[in-house]
Amino acid sequence: MSQVDSLDTEHLAAYLEAHVDGFQGPLTATKFDGGQSNPTFHLRAASGEYVLRRQPPGKLLKSAHAVDREFRVMNALRDTAVPVPRMYHLCEDRDVIGSMFYVMEFCQGRIFWDAAIPEVDNDARTAMYTEMNRVLAALHDVDLEATGLTDYGKPGSYFERQLGRWSKQYRASEINHIPAMEDLMAWLEEHLPADDGQVSLVHGDYRLDNMMWHPEEPRVIAVLDWELSTLGHPLADLAYQCMQLRMPQEGGNLSGLRGKDRPALGIPTEKEYVAMYCERRGIDHIDHWEFYLAFSFFRLAAIAQGVAKRAQDGNASSKKAAAVGQVVEPLAQMAMQIVREGA
Repeated sequence: MSQVDSLDTEHLAAYLEAHVDGFQGPLTATKFDGGQSNPTFHLRAASGEYVLRRQPPGKLLKSAHAVDREFRVMNALRDTAVPVPRMYHLCEDRDVIGSMFYVMEFCQGRIFWDAAIPEVDNDARTAMYTEMNRVLAALHDVDLEATGLTDYGKPGSYFERQLGRWSKQYRASEINHIPAMEDLMAWLEEHLPADDGQVSLVHGDYRLDNMMWHPEEPRVIAVLDWELSTLGHPLADLAYQCMQLRMPQEGGNLSGLRGKDRPALGIPTEKEYVAMYCERRGIDHIDHWEFYLAFSFFRLAAIAQGVAKRAQDGNASSKKAAAVGQVVEPLAQMAMQIVREGA
C-alpha cells in the first residue's frame, strides 16, 4: 500500500490521545474513495468515529493542499448559518504521519455524485437545489469580522489575482501544449472586468458532491472540501456551480446536466437558480456573466492539469487521477464556446 493510501495507526492513535479531548485508541483508518487533492480517511477508534484529512506526501506546488486553511475556515464557521463539521485538531508537525493533517467530526449522511440526483424524487430534487442555493447565499453573507476571517485572503482584484495564480499553477503542471487553453487564458486577460468592490468568503469548489446531506431530509449538514476557500468575489462560487451543471453527464465528480430536461426533473434552470440567488442577496443584475463562467472552466481545467501532473509524478491521491488530465482540453473548449456564443 502506498504512502498516500496508508497511515501508521499506532503512532497516530498515541498522538491523538495526547491532543484530542476524549480520544481513545486503538484506531483503524480507511481511505475514502473520490476526491483528487487531499487524501481523506475514516478513523474508527474506541472513542468513536472521526475524519482525518491530510496533505499528500511528496513535493507540492506552493500554496496547494492548504489543509491548515481548511481547518481554520471550518472552525471559524462553527456558529454561523453555514453547516460545517466540528473541528478537533490541526497537526502542523509533518513528522507525525509524513504531512500536515487535521481531524474533524464524522458526519453521518449522504453524498450525491450525479448532478441529476437520480436517487430521489422531483420534490426532493427541487428542495435540494433550493437548499444549495440557500447555503451558498448564507456563505456569502458570513460576517468576516465576527468570524475572524478578515485576513483570510487579500481584498479586491480577486479575478485578476486568481487568473495570475491559476495561470502559474497551470504552467507549473503543464504536460502537453493545449491551444484551447492558450486561447482561453488570452481571452480572460483581455476581458477582465473592473473590480466592483464585492468581497465575501468564497468556497472555491461549491458543488453537490462537496456537501454532506442529512440521511433523510433535503438538508445540508456539512459543506466539505474548503481547500480552495479564500476572500473573493461571491459570483465566482455561483458561476462555478453553474459551470458544473453545464458539464456533460459522464458521472463521477464532474457529472453535469448538459442535455437533461431540468424542469422535468424538478431542477431549476440556470436562469432560475441565478435569480433565486440574486433575490436572496438583493442583487438586481449581473454583468460579465460570460467572463465568470469562462473563468470557472479555466480554473477547473488548471486544477485538473495539476491532478494529472501529480499522477505523472506518482503522488496523486486518487487512482483515477491520470484520467483527469484528459478533461483539460474539453473544459477549455467549452469555455471558448461560451465566449463565442454567449452565456
